[in-house]
Amino acid sequence: MTSPLPSSPAASVLDLAPVVPVVVLADATDAVPLARALVAGGLPAIEVTLRTPAAPAAIRAIAEQVPEAVVGAGTVIAPEQVDASTAAGARFLVSPGWTEALLAAMRGSGVPFLPGVSTASEVVALLERGVREMKFFPAQAAGGTAYLRSLAGPLPQARFCPTGGIGPQTAPEYLALSNVGCVGGSWMIPAEAVAAGDWDRVERLARAAAGLRDAGGRCR
Repeated sequence: MTSPLPSSPAASVLDLAPVVPVVVLADATDAVPLARALVAGGLPAIEVTLRTPAAPAAIRAIAEQVPEAVVGAGTVIAPEQVDASTAAGARFLVSPGWTEALLAAMRGSGVPFLPGVSTASEVVALLERGVREMKFFPAQAAGGTAYLRSLAGPLPQARFCPTGGIGPQTAPEYLALSNVGCVGGSWMIPAEAVAAGDWDRVERLARAAAGLRDAGGRCR
């Protein structure tokens, strides 16, 4: 069964799970067993970053063979990557930042998207364009939970997926914020576990990550 993902708001991505695994794969043959382990652990939304040549094949393999996963493309930085990613089967798009051309391409893709921001001005600019769901990147370096908490007052309509420097210790602090839907991270995908094909370990770490919202509570 294909995992549900409402077609319009990017909020549907933010609400699938408390953590979106950020995946960098050198070998596309690892994509399917990795995705199955993450889904089994309770993390159905999987962001495969376009940082390696293997990424498009990995997205396609997950889309075709792990229908219960919601696979997306990350590190989308050019309009042509939007078309290539959706053609491969990406069901959402994530960028570290945005330009008018990139935003237009993502908006025209027909799939949910999370453009990256790190300043209040960028958030306001996206809100002017009708975009309310965003990636906050690089989260820790850009001010972390204190910065996001300060944005919640003047810009309560903006909602974020913070990514960058977040681990299992700090994730609950982000998830407790009213303007955070989920966080992105890669700690549940240790490089040595992927290299060894230790998918049981990945599943255990994913299951722990899936329970982090309960650890952090929710501040309103």
